[in-house]
Amino acid sequence: MRRRSLLISVPAGLVTLAACGSDKSDSGKTSDSASPAPSSSPSATATSAPPPPKIVSGPLPAITSGAKFGEKPTVAKGSGRPSKDLAVKTVIAGGGRTLAENDYVQAHYLGQIWDSAKVFDNSYDRKAPLLIQLAQGTIIDGWRYALTGKKVGSRVQFAVPPTWGYGTQGNSQAGIKGTDTLVFVVDVQDAFNAKSSAKGRTVQKKDAALPTVGTATDGSAPEITLPKTAAPKKLVSEYVIEGDGPAVKADSTVLVQYKGVLWDGGKEFDSTYGRKALTSFSLQQVVKGWAQGLTGKKVGSRVLIVIPPADGYGDNPPPDSGIKKDSTLVFSVDILAAM
Repeated sequence: MRRRSLLISVPAGLVTLAACGSDKSDSGKTSDSASPAPSSSPSATATSAPPPPKIVSGPLPAITSGAKFGEKPTVAKGSGRPSKDLAVKTVIAGGGRTLAENDYVQAHYLGQIWDSAKVFDNSYDRKAPLLIQLAQGTIIDGWRYALTGKKVGSRVQFAVPPTWGYGTQGNSQAGIKGTDTLVFVVDVQDAFNAKSSAKGRTVQKKDAALPTVGTATDGSAPEITLPKTAAPKKLVSEYVIEGDGPAVKADSTVLVQYKGVLWDGGKEFDSTYGRKALTSFSLQQVVKGWAQGLTGKKVGSRVLIVIPPADGYGDNPPPDSGIKKDSTLVFSVDILAAM
């Protein structure tokens, strides 16, 4: 998988800027659950979190070039001592949805050290925005507090003292000392929550022998109606709603809403809608049917995926999942974002 951001381990009680793997809310099940994407959430829960910071307006170093939203910025070296509080400034005010705690955010960003202006990470050069949840244990606290309440389309600059960054231990692999204040510039491109849905044009169903998936985009779970026919022997992946975003790649990490039912009987066995929590995972971590079914599909789409046993769980379904051996699985999947 291509490099996503600071995939660097840190001491217990802290987290990296972006954690590998999916979120930690897969219906409360273990990694052996019926979810197509096993959880691999951070283990940074051993120590108590610091209290919320006081948010102040500065000081913050000047942005000397790349002043437009979406452009890679150049940021001056910090002048004097940084604040011991969290300094936050909205450089460009967006007009989109307001970010809330636990939302997923898609953003470009640059991070550097206050004292030296050394850039330790940025997504602009990778040409791939970060996709991360604003949740404790998923991202450093400085990001959570600085971005909550901001709007999509905004450029936000903030300076994070060690308390709400990597702590007194720092992050030696990134060249960050335990005394370093970190400066970030973040361009918030999009945001998603449990009510997010596909958006695009409805695609007319052509094969009556396949399930029908509802097209409502109000954040509610779509109805899946099964035909009274035998299950297909080969993998099926078809648009229900076709979005206009970029095509998902075989090594992409995707953010999705989904619902899964059994072909035989139509029983629901897994759903992000029921959990009221989106799921993010790499296509390299899921069953073959999901990986092949989503690769090439456009972001923003709702996709019907019918997975025969050979491309799903076969004769070894997850324990207590409600899935019998050699079951054909039917999914409605909304591809909200990809990176």
